[in-house]
Amino acid sequence: MAAIEVGGTAFGYDEAGEGPAVVLLHAALGDRRMWDAQFTALAATHRVIRYDRRGFGETRGETGEHAHYEDLLALLDARGIEQAALVGASMGGACALDAALAAPERITRLVLLGSGLTGQPWPDHMLADIADLTAALFPDGRLARYQAREREVDPADVRAMAEANIRYLVAGPDRDISVLPPEMVARVREMCEQVYRHDWTAPQWTERIPDTRHRLAEITTPALVVIGTSDARGLVELSAHLAESLPQAEFVELADTGHLPSMERPEEVSALLRKFL
Repeated sequence: MAAIEVGGTAFGYDEAGEGPAVVLLHAALGDRRMWDAQFTALAATHRVIRYDRRGFGETRGETGEHAHYEDLLALLDARGIEQAALVGASMGGACALDAALAAPERITRLVLLGSGLTGQPWPDHMLADIADLTAALFPDGRLARYQAREREVDPADVRAMAEANIRYLVAGPDRDISVLPPEMVARVREMCEQVYRHDWTAPQWTERIPDTRHRLAEITTPALVVIGTSDARGLVELSAHLAESLPQAEFVELADTGHLPSMERPEEVSALLRKFL
């Protein structure tokens, strides 16, 4: 394990290259391995950092109260980085936006791929889809018991939860999983199973969550908003909202692409990043 200690917590971490700093922030479906292609591609011209956020991958979720964007800024401090571009996928994008509000002078560029937004409730149709999926998988309510750490975890349930995420988000609600490269599906499955094994067994901690949704107009950092058109409709709608609300945003739609374009279309995403950064 490569690690960097920040505030008493060891974060799984990789760094390569020289030049302007870029930090890659992973989605909640996985960990820093989702950036394998971009980590290598960008290291030719940039100082690239990727790490596992608190509670993911090789980073423990310590008890207490924490904020992901504060961890990010503390990590920059620990590496002596005054300014960096942030590339965030899904909830990694939400973390990037939070950091851009907390320390705007430190963030030079924002790239948001299928981004979340802290404080923004998911639309009713997306909540209904997720409720239907989880009800089908856990009709006896054992999901709530897993989340409360009240039940020993069945590996079959971990696998089923990962598969549901792959079908609904990674492929997208209107595509079959067979459209994805098999090696990509295997890697996402491995990461996502680890997410749920950890989420249902590790010590619980409280995340301090800022409300960023009403402050987007304050973020004047140049931004690139990227969305796969086959992603869940709520995320497609959210990316369009981000592109409209951020004062200096470019908007790129990737046709026939799901929630993890960095893995589904690695060369195209790497090229977009090199051009924007």
